[in-house]
Amino acid sequence: MSIEKVNKLNHLLMNGNPGGLYFSAWLKENGYSDQLIKRYRDSGWLTALTKGVMFRTGDKLSSFSVLDSYNEQMKKSFHIAAHSALELSGFNHYVPMGKPLLMIGHPKHESIPDWMLDEGFDRTMKFFSTETFSKPQLASFNSDYSNLLASVPEQAFFECLLLAPKQYSYMDLYYIMEQLTTLRPSVLQLLLETTDNLKVKRMFLYMAEKAGHYWFDSLKPDKLNLGTGKHKLVESGVYVSKYKITIPKDLYDYE
Repeated sequence: MSIEKVNKLNHLLMNGNPGGLYFSAWLKENGYSDQLIKRYRDSGWLTALTKGVMFRTGDKLSSFSVLDSYNEQMKKSFHIAAHSALELSGFNHYVPMGKPLLMIGHPKHESIPDWMLDEGFDRTMKFFSTETFSKPQLASFNSDYSNLLASVPEQAFFECLLLAPKQYSYMDLYYIMEQLTTLRPSVLQLLLETTDNLKVKRMFLYMAEKAGHYWFDSLKPDKLNLGTGKHKLVESGVYVSKYKITIPKDLYDYE
């Protein structure tokens, strides 16, 4: 292999995140020919995950690195969401059994490639798409993953409510709500005003008021569109007239 090709290989391997991926389309855009890519695979430097997707031979694939490299190289905008984003902020009541579960949000127009469902990653990745948040609140959580953002805690909890009760039980989410003493009223107000899901807004306000957090009094519910109809969040439960929702009895009775 020529010195130039060795230098290109060194640059590639030194600048990639450990446990991340390399995509043929991106490599070719950056001056790596099909022949050179094939040579890297044949020489054992790169291993194919699937057609057009490779990783550094010997690396243990990291979900964070995989998503970071996917966003960067393929110009996507997947983000860490729901309980996984809350865990990054130190709220970790929700602990599923087995391999860690990583919840990932993505725009509806961005499909999920089959290889992302591979069981060889360090976490099981589960995806959901929504256009509920017209002004998404995302932030960087680790400088090692500059192309991967996470929902801020306020939006992360809204995402959990959006996915309940199929993904999370309302009771588990209330236990998390009790921990959320430092949420920012300004961010909450923005989300409440720009989120179109009535179920999420009503349940959030009910839980926040029930938990008695200081920031609840700083919210301005008179500026919110909460709708007028009744919403049954569970098949059988207790009707809360203030928020026009039917909620689980164990949540209503919990003190």
